[in-house]
Parts: sequence; structure tokens; C-alpha cells
Amino acid sequence: MSDTIDAHVHLWNRATDPQPWIDPSTMQAIDRDFIASDLRSMIAETGVDRAIVVQSSNSAGETTRLLQLAADDDAVAGVVGWIDLTLDVAEQLESIPEPLRRTLVGVRHLVHIDPDENWLERDEVDRGLDALGAANLSFDLVVRWWQLESAARIAARHPDLTFVLDHLGGVPDDADHLSRWEAGLRAVAAQPNASAKLSGVSAFIDGEAGVDLARVVDTAFDSFGPSRLMYGSDWPLSQLGAGVLAWRSYVQDALAGVTGDERDAVLGANAARLYRLDSR
Repeated sequence: MSDTIDAHVHLWNRATDPQPWIDPSTMQAIDRDFIASDLRSMIAETGVDRAIVVQSSNSAGETTRLLQLAADDDAVAGVVGWIDLTLDVAEQLESIPEPLRRTLVGVRHLVHIDPDENWLERDEVDRGLDALGAANLSFDLVVRWWQLESAARIAARHPDLTFVLDHLGGVPDDADHLSRWEAGLRAVAAQPNASAKLSGVSAFIDGEAGVDLARVVDTAFDSFGPSRLMYGSDWPLSQLGAGVLAWRSYVQDALAGVTGDERDAVLGANAARLYRLDSR
């Protein structure tokens, strides 16, 4: 059995990397710093071996700090960081010291909150994505559900680059838009170079949001299959929903009907393969 890997967690120290989006009145559960010791406690509690730490701001400084953490702490399997895809990608990668560069497994840009809703469609971003593929790195897609069709077009234009869709593409919190989300998700899944994370939907476990979580997860499995899905807790943001333990339990239950190899794939082997952990 391969290592179990949580494919999506965040860490932040707000003295160096402010998180202005955190509302102290409505997000009390995450209104603090989250550091390496917190991560080790969480992965022990949820029964995973390692985690992929994902950037939370479009900041080269944050990325460098996360890469150093990954180099120092075995609990971190790798980092999905940020570089400016509109500039010279090779030059930016070359500026990262070699020991740290080995811990960089992918790149992400906060597309879902970028002032330009069509950021993915920029010509200079196209060139940056080509450079990521040449560097053997993946690209995490964090988008709103109405941007999924754009994400599918981009993945089709870059068949040699691995795309990882975060949070199942931003599932809408109202049932009226679920059909359009499903169509967008299937469009992304139709690209063989795209995979997805079972993450970012723990808030729907209790059903109060009016979203049928079983339908969401079933659509994900039907679209991507167990060979292209990864478990991700989205910790600590999952604490704003049902919590990391509830989400871990939900995913375990959802995997009850698959084979042992498929379960291992979703819970770790896919992350190791898609982020090329064994080659770093």
C-alpha cells in the first residue's frame, strides 16, 4: 500500500503572509496562524502520512517560505506554489535554490478571485503554461463553476501539461446551477490530462446549503473515475464546514464500493503520480 496523502492543505503565518479574506466574525475557526506543528497534528488525527501544501496568496515570498518548510519537514510531501505565469517562467524557477526547487510540485494562480475573469485565456498565460509543462510541473486550477468551460479549453490547448482541478471546480451553493456545474466538470474531465481533488465541499455534508453532496461526489467519480481523483481536506478551511474529520469519514464511506487499489489511488497513489513525488 502506498502512502496516504492529503492533496490539499494550507499553512499561513499572517505576520509574513497576511490573509485579509479571513473575516474574524464569520470565520473564527480559522482566524489564527496555522503552522507545521498544526499540520502534523491534523494528519495524525486523520490518519494520513503526508500532505501537499498549497499556496494561499499570489506571492513569491510565500512560495519560498513554503518550499523551505517542505525541505525541513517530512510531513510535507510537496508544495503547489505561485509564480507569475505572465513573465519568464524559466527565469523565475531558476531563481529558486535547487534544494527548494525539488519540493515544488506544481503551480497555482488564484484565478477565481483574479480581477480579470478571463485570466486563463491570456496569451502570456498560454506561454507560461507551456513553460510549466517543460519544467515537469503541474498546474492547479482554482476556478468558479462558471469558469469551468474556460478551464476545459485551456487544458485542451496544453495536452502535455497536467492540470489538477481544485475543489471540484467550485461547486455552486444553490441547486439551480448544479446542472451547469456538472456540464463544466464533465468538459474538464473529457481532457485526459486533467484530474480533480475531492476537496472544498465539506460545507455541504449537513445538507443545509441545499446541495446534494452525494450527487456532487457521484458526478465526480462518474466524470473522472478513481484513477484521476485525489483526496484533499482543504484544511484548515474545512473547519468552516463540517470539519476535517467529517470530510475524511465521508470520503472513506464514498470509497466503500471501489476496489482496494482504487481506494489506495484516491487516498494517495494518484497524488504521488500526478505530482511526480517519486521523481523529486
